[in-house]
Amino acid sequence: MIRPNRRDPVAAATNTSIAGRREPQAAGVRSVLLSPSFQANNQIPKNLQMKQSLRLTTLLMFGLIANADDSLPETVLAKRGKLLVSENFDNPLAPLVGKPLGFASGFSGWRYTSARAVGRSGHWELRDGAFRGFENPEAHHPATASYGLQFKDAVIQCEMRLEAATAPGLPKSYLQIKATDTKDYVCVLTFSEDGLAGRPFDGERVDPNTKQRPEGTAVRLRHPVKTGEWHTVLLEIRGEEIAGSLEGKSFTLKDPLIGTEKHSIMFVARAEGSLRALRVWEALPK
Repeated sequence: MIRPNRRDPVAAATNTSIAGRREPQAAGVRSVLLSPSFQANNQIPKNLQMKQSLRLTTLLMFGLIANADDSLPETVLAKRGKLLVSENFDNPLAPLVGKPLGFASGFSGWRYTSARAVGRSGHWELRDGAFRGFENPEAHHPATASYGLQFKDAVIQCEMRLEAATAPGLPKSYLQIKATDTKDYVCVLTFSEDGLAGRPFDGERVDPNTKQRPEGTAVRLRHPVKTGEWHTVLLEIRGEEIAGSLEGKSFTLKDPLIGTEKHSIMFVARAEGSLRALRVWEALPK
């Protein structure tokens, strides 16, 4: 299902400050903000001046918080709860802790290859506040990076950019976000030049060639994406359903496997691609 994102209207009482800016005001509260010159010339008691100053500071803080919330893309399935991961890729990444069980579980922190190796999968580099993945053309394998995190429902948000491949013979670029359980993939969101696509994995079968779960039927959101441009991508996981969002448009899909406990988030770069400003929140009922 594809749907446009819409914000719910929020009714708010307002009060006009001396500077002409409209400030939020709690319902049922009447107040007056007095300028410093008026206070000085009219001998306003200091306790009242302090109260006015404190109230103005509170209103300004409230406005800043409200503006920060308004800047986040609208969710479809869930509300953002506690912030679980905040990574700007401008410092060394959290090291791997634990003993991985295959590629999917048993660890926390980041697990990835940071230098190119002949005959092996791709690698990742930290560059100017972004995390850039490079496919290894000899191995014909994309770059993968996993963040170990146990969760069930989450809102995953980051900015993605498709890069022009610097090595010859590589396919078209795409980036993916995959959620895993203890042993294999659960669902995947793909960001490509065509837009977004989401797929569940088949929890009842194993591909005899890859020894992994095969992908299920895709749900697609068509939106042209140019190489070299940043786009904010949103993946919501709530119960047995996921939603993918790009540029104010969204799709949803359901599958029983999606409702399992998750143990890591994997990022995949085919050819070359970058991500930045990664945030993961717990997903609360909307």
